[in-house]
Amino acid sequence: MEQIFDVQEELKKLPNCPGVYIMRDDKDNIIYVGKAINLHSRVRSYFRKNIGRGPQIDKMVTLISRFEYIVTDSELEALVLENNLIKEHSPKYNTLLKDDKTYPYIKVTMGEVYPRVVFSRQMKKDKSRYFGPYTSAAAVKDTIDLINKLYQLRTCNKSLPKECGNDRACLNYHIKQCTAPCQGNISKEQYQEQVRKALEFLNGSYQETLKELEQKMQEAAERLEFEEAVRYRDLYNSVKQIASKQKITDSDGEDKDIIALAVEDKDAVVQVFFIRDGKLIGREHFYMTHVSYTPKKQILLDFVKQFYAGTPFIPRELMLQEEIEDVEVIEQWLTRRRGGRVYIKVPKIGTKEKLVELAAKNAALVLSQDKERIRREEGRTIGAVKEIANLLGLAQVSRMEAYDISNISGFANVGSMVVYEKGKPKRSDYRKFRIKTVSGPDDYACMKEVLTRRFLHGMEEQKIFENKELEKEFGSFTKFPDLLLMDGGKGQVNIALQVLDELRLNIPVCGMVKDDNHNTRGLYFNNEEIKIERNSEGFKLITRIQDEAHRFAIEYHRSLRSKSQVKSVLDEIPGVGPSRRKALMRCFKSIEEIKNADVTALAGVDEIPENVAKGIYQFFHSDDSNQP
Repeated sequence: MEQIFDVQEELKKLPNCPGVYIMRDDKDNIIYVGKAINLHSRVRSYFRKNIGRGPQIDKMVTLISRFEYIVTDSELEALVLENNLIKEHSPKYNTLLKDDKTYPYIKVTMGEVYPRVVFSRQMKKDKSRYFGPYTSAAAVKDTIDLINKLYQLRTCNKSLPKECGNDRACLNYHIKQCTAPCQGNISKEQYQEQVRKALEFLNGSYQETLKELEQKMQEAAERLEFEEAVRYRDLYNSVKQIASKQKITDSDGEDKDIIALAVEDKDAVVQVFFIRDGKLIGREHFYMTHVSYTPKKQILLDFVKQFYAGTPFIPRELMLQEEIEDVEVIEQWLTRRRGGRVYIKVPKIGTKEKLVELAAKNAALVLSQDKERIRREEGRTIGAVKEIANLLGLAQVSRMEAYDISNISGFANVGSMVVYEKGKPKRSDYRKFRIKTVSGPDDYACMKEVLTRRFLHGMEEQKIFENKELEKEFGSFTKFPDLLLMDGGKGQVNIALQVLDELRLNIPVCGMVKDDNHNTRGLYFNNEEIKIERNSEGFKLITRIQDEAHRFAIEYHRSLRSKSQVKSVLDEIPGVGPSRRKALMRCFKSIEEIKNADVTALAGVDEIPENVAKGIYQFFHSDDSNQP
């Protein structure tokens, strides 16, 4: 007999300690996640007759069927756990940071013996140093290019010093844009000094660099090396231009983020000014969703928690538009993440207060200009997904996986898997399959192999990750879709259902049916074809997904086909593999030269033993039995 959740009885059991509470609806969906310094007091407050927490929370309370909680040792631990759960589940009644894009950073790979300065859109827990976020990817790339020219740092991916001397120095060395540590031309200490100067440059210290470049320019001119002098002059002007772009905002030289927002109905935009070493280096806006009837201070609090949980750089000060709750806890959390003291302030007078006002004006401007565009974009993505879900009678669809098969008369059979989350392609989760068990043009058998491999791999990964207590996001196949989309009708759908049944998985399967002209016609679901309005966003999304799955499969098939066509006659000689083939071509330059070489010349190649040399000679001179 199913046990009924008695809210009043469960309220009595709540402990008087910090933790996280999770509210669920009648379908067991998580609709709200919150933290509390005292779970007993906070959770009970939701179930009082006069709640007084606003229409949004009042509505949420009416949907609560049950709740659960996780006890923590401190409010700080509760804060961290709350962030993780919100990010994982995206509850309907939590104010959410719309994380649909990432912002570029400059990464210095300090974990390497010879560090590099590279472009990055994500932070990993490594020994690297990160600078940013920056608002322009193009500006980041230009800055990285300038730094590499200034300090002659390597741009290659070689594992040094392990691969030192394996290959010749690249073009950058010859044009004096790299000191070639790969050839041992510079000591580790000298290279590290160049990296130190690059780090100072990234921290906004330009004077030393400008002085050094000016001196080198003059010295080159005195030596009458005018081309060298021009090169230093151009670098000098580039650095000076970057330095002039930095707007001085404060004399204290501290790192700050200025944060303000604008709200209208269900939409909110948060504007952030990034100040580094007292200089305004950029600004960016962020969209917040689920903000109906939510006070500004609550939106600011939610933004700070969610944004700084994911960004690699945390400044010394946050300047906010309004006071927020839990300031001490947030400061403690940010201090721990930064490794140094962090302050949260609300400026009332002076330059800082004017900057907050300016950020608020920019937020309002972005909101007014982008509101319609945001709605259109959501209609094309989230709205289209909801339309498809409603059409199929599914409660919730977020992740969709689409599959297609490509071949030419059974040659080079391949399968493709494309992934869409919330109506947008998630290319990092795309997968391609080279068919192993099917020969000939049998699309059904190919699809069965692809789906079986995909879900078996996912199930194996899930078991491994559960044993290691790791999150699903770390795996390649661990996340399963809410809906499977097959390129085809009844036949392809039945194959998918058969595979899922054999693996005891319950995932809805839908076929994307095409007409005689190979255009999307409708959906095949639950043994019937469902028509879709051709002008609807749902129809357009299905068409995009179908085209993307087909494109991805075709590209992979073409790449395999081209590889199979690029074969050398040397591959037919016994004892000659890829490495020996490369060695022969490196020495003789052409097949004709190899053909004309004698056994002695062939055996003179380091990688070619005498018996293989004889085999090569015999291969090309099989008609002449008198030759050695």
